[in-house]
Amino acid sequence: MPGGPVIRIDRSSPVPLYRQIARQLEQAVAGGDLVPGDRLETEVALAAELGLSRPTVRQAIQLLVDQGLLVRKRGAGTQVVHAQVRRALELTSLHDDLARGGQDPRTRVLSLDLAPADAETAGQLQVEPGTQVWALERLRHVGGEPLAVMRNHLPASVADLSTFDLEHQGLYASLRRAGVTLAVAHQRIGARRAGRTEAGLLGEPRGAPLLTMSRTVLDHSGRPVELGRHGYRPSLYSFETTLIQR
Repeated sequence: MPGGPVIRIDRSSPVPLYRQIARQLEQAVAGGDLVPGDRLETEVALAAELGLSRPTVRQAIQLLVDQGLLVRKRGAGTQVVHAQVRRALELTSLHDDLARGGQDPRTRVLSLDLAPADAETAGQLQVEPGTQVWALERLRHVGGEPLAVMRNHLPASVADLSTFDLEHQGLYASLRRAGVTLAVAHQRIGARRAGRTEAGLLGEPRGAPLLTMSRTVLDHSGRPVELGRHGYRPSLYSFETTLIQR
């Protein structure tokens, strides 16, 4: 591969040819010969270079795509993905976690409006249906890649979100500066398929799997102050927790 790792094929090895290719590409990423954002040659070019069939090369690439090491992008070819964000299960914001990890988060506010709460949102926030709540939607990037679509609802009485700089500061840090205490949260981790709009924002095909997190945050008095419903690209994101035997 010009400018990239040299792949050597051993036709006498019992290891399938596609696994030999995948293993050497994986080692190249681990060793720094391929870094996040690097593009691989096309399947046709790589097959011709190695003297192999295109299906063999495609199988090797697909194996690494399935493992989250590579990603196929329309118009950009196959690229090495950015390192996965691993997040501990704590009452912190994604923005602050990424910033502490030196990952330079970028945020685009897609919408911020006051709107009447529907029955489900009102129930989670313990307000009457129709109560005015802030409806906030953001797109979070890390390392130049879209990472998460984040939807939040907050009672209008909690704070004036229109005064927050949410493209440069995390929501929780902004709330704390406004005097809001974040004491405890109830959280649920799940998965679902991406809809058309969400998939477009995240650069994923429609119906792609997303990791989800729903969280209701309470203040020191037990009042719900924020409801978050977020969808993450699983190739770039995971939650971590430590289990202790009792």
